[in-house]
Formats: sequence, C-alpha cells, structure tokens
Amino acid sequence: MRFVQFLDDRRPGHDLTYDDVFLMPSRSDVTSRFDVDLATVDGSGTTVPLVVANMTAVAGRRMAETVARRGGLVVLPQDVDPAAVGEIVRWVKSRHLVLDTPLTLRPQDAVADALNLLPKRSHGAVVVVDGEGRPVGLVTEFDTAAVDRFARLGDVAQTDLVLVPSDTEPRKAFEELHHRRQDLALAVDNMGRLAGVLSRTGALRSEIYSPAVDTAGRLRVAAAVGISGDVAAKAQALLAADIDVLVVDTAHGHQDKMIDALRAVRRLAPAVPVVAGNVVSALGVGDLVDAGADIVKVGVGPGAMCTTRMMTGVGRPQFTAVAECAAAAAELGAHVWADGGIRHARDVALALAAGAANVMVGSWFAGTNESPGDLHRDEAGRPFKESFGMASKRAVVARGRADHDTSAFDRARKALFEEGISTSRMYLDPARPGVEDLVDHICAGVRSACTYTGARSLPELHDRAVIGVQSAAGYAEGRPLPAGW
Repeated sequence: MRFVQFLDDRRPGHDLTYDDVFLMPSRSDVTSRFDVDLATVDGSGTTVPLVVANMTAVAGRRMAETVARRGGLVVLPQDVDPAAVGEIVRWVKSRHLVLDTPLTLRPQDAVADALNLLPKRSHGAVVVVDGEGRPVGLVTEFDTAAVDRFARLGDVAQTDLVLVPSDTEPRKAFEELHHRRQDLALAVDNMGRLAGVLSRTGALRSEIYSPAVDTAGRLRVAAAVGISGDVAAKAQALLAADIDVLVVDTAHGHQDKMIDALRAVRRLAPAVPVVAGNVVSALGVGDLVDAGADIVKVGVGPGAMCTTRMMTGVGRPQFTAVAECAAAAAELGAHVWADGGIRHARDVALALAAGAANVMVGSWFAGTNESPGDLHRDEAGRPFKESFGMASKRAVVARGRADHDTSAFDRARKALFEEGISTSRMYLDPARPGVEDLVDHICAGVRSACTYTGARSLPELHDRAVIGVQSAAGYAEGRPLPAGW
C-alpha cells in the first residue's frame, strides 16, 4: 500500500475533496465489469465495498437484511438498546440469502393496511395469506387504485399467482416470471406456506452479488457503541448479541477518551473486527491502531447532515484524508473506511482508489424504501423520508433519554449545543427508490472504474490508480446535461 500516485507525480500542496480529483484511464485487459472482484480485504466479510452508516434514520433491520444480501454491511446505531440489537441481529441472521422477506396481511385486512405496508419493501407488493400462512392473493399499488380504503384485501387481491418451491434456482424463477409476464414469484415450502418472495430483478441480482455471510452462512450485521459510560459492558452486550463487526464511534476519534474506550474493548478479546473513529490524520490512525483498532474510520465534517466544518472550522477535505490515513494504516497492517462525503458513485470509486477498504454511506441511503423512517409526500406529491445528523440536537436528545446515569439538567445542557441538521427531506429517486437500486448504481460505477484502470480487484484499483487534479470547471464538464443547455 502506498500514497496515491498523482498524474506526472505532481502532488498538490493543498488538500483535496472528491470533486477536486479524477481517475486517469490506463491500458486495460479487463474486458468485462463482471471480471472485477469487489470483495474487501479488511476482515469485515463484505463482498461489495459498502457500509451503511450507523445513523438512526438510515440503519435498521430492513436495511441490514437487504444490504447484507447484496454483500454490504449495516452498522446499527449506538443509541439502540443492546437488547433490541440482539433481537435485530437474530432476525437478520434468520433471513434467507436469496428470497426477500414478504409483507403479509390477511384477507379480512383493509386496503388501508396494505397502503401503509407497501412502501416498506422495494418489491412493492403485499402477499395475502390464510391462517396457515399459505398465499391466497397479491396486492400491489395498482390493485388499490380507485378502491375504497376500507375494502377488504380478499376482495381486491389478484389471484393469478406465480408459486415456486423455496429452493428454486433464481434463474428458473426468472424464466417462470418472464413466461407468465409477471414480476413477483411467491416461494413456498413443502407445506405450501409462504417462505419469501423473489422479483425478476432480485433473481438477476442473486447471480451478480454474493451475500455477506458469517461462518455459519448467515447474513452479517454490525453495531456501534459510543465512548461514554461503561463502554466495556456495552461492547460485551453487543458481542453477546452475535454481531459480526464492532464499531467504537465518536465524531472526534483522536482523543484520550476514545483511546481508553478502545483499550477497554480490546481487553474483552473480541473475536470480531474492531472499527474506531473518526480521524483524518496519520497520527490519529496510529494512535487508534495502537489502542486496538483493526479498522479506522476516516472523515470529519464531510457528511450531508453534518455542520461541524461550518460551526467549528474543524475537519479535512475527504480525499486527502482518506489517502493519508489509508497509507498510514497499511504500514501498521490495518485498514480504513472512508466515512462521509459520498454524493455520487464516482466518490466511492475515488475513495477506494485512495486506499479505503470500505466506503460508508449515510444520507444517500436515507431516501430509500428500506430506511427506517415513514414515507411522506411533499406539497407536489413527491415521496421523501426524514433524515438527521447523529450530532444534531435531535440525536443528542434521543441518546440522552436512554442515558439514565446522567441528570436531566446535564442532558438538557448538552442538548443546547449541536453540530448537525435535525431534520432534512431525503427524496426517493423515482428511478432508484430502493437501496438495492443504489447499490447497483454504485457498484456499476466502481466496476467500470476498475475496467478503465485495468484493475481486477479493489487492492489493484488502489495500486494502479493515477489521480489527476481538476478545476471546478473540469468537474462541471464531466456532469451530464440530460435537459440540454
């Protein structure tokens, strides 16, 4: 591992953001995007380099299941009670590696109940099941159009169902759906009970992606712990919940309190990778690795919901921070995750080229079907979900409610100070409303970046990458103009 190579070996004298740089194409013998292996080498078990940030508005059970099935990892937030983390982990690890978890209702339930459930899953359907769990109908948004909200689902559900055995190969399920001109197959067990659902696109994805699984073949999930209170006890509770990665998390990771917390965690001898952060310097990486971190999170202030740089002036442009920290971590046998500042697929490719082993995404994934929040519509009818920063007043107050060791006065005093946005609308992209759609979009960009640079793996992408520096006009030139000019 080395510091990134710049075009003509001209390393600039100032720090750089993702917008400031570009990847130079190189001679390549990689003929297909599918020849590129996106598996990471940091011990986290991800088969695509994507980690969903531990934000309350982003990381929940549906997100964890869906992203792990496509090879990524979700970090559950630190303000989730360990008992709840345990329940979520058990649920995620019980999910099927191919079939999506269905939304189910009974024939006597109302259309209004189905409308409330439909936005929760990207497959866009509610399966109507009988008392034994056998599918008897299917309801989509189309089926509810111009229908009384109090009508019974048994009266409006479509009954021409595509039923397949739960062990059907995805390719065969796709062919059956194509032949029947339908989009969703209902997988049933040998008793005819619903086991899951599989869409056409899901069948395709199952042959493109490899799930991120533990040694028992179950989906992986991570969880975060803060640096306040009895860190060792909290970490032990998370480890007992069978998490696969432990993240010790605070906005300013290069401080004594973090180092003490890391040492306390390391004394537990965790059998899973320990991630800590956030820092933006080689010195910060060195101190956290020395204290016990296997992976260091890099990024102060680049997040969409973060106001740290505007409030304090503290932070560092993310591309340079990742490049410097990745080089320092490599010398110590550790790895880094690039955390924050991701707005486009290109940013993920650039973070990986800079040396990151995984890239954390937060707010971008908040505007998806799988994020925990309720779906709202604005004045024009456009769907959105609410997002907020984890250092915002809203998040601080929520964490304070769970902190029974702190007085009400101290919790209220802490809530006076915030460095984050407490509410923001994250609109669902009509073309990519699900997190899997965004994973497709990002991975397509990263795979293509690898083919342009002649890389067949993520370490090769870093080794072969040649970085150029561009002006704001250069960045603008690369933006598409779908509406003309």
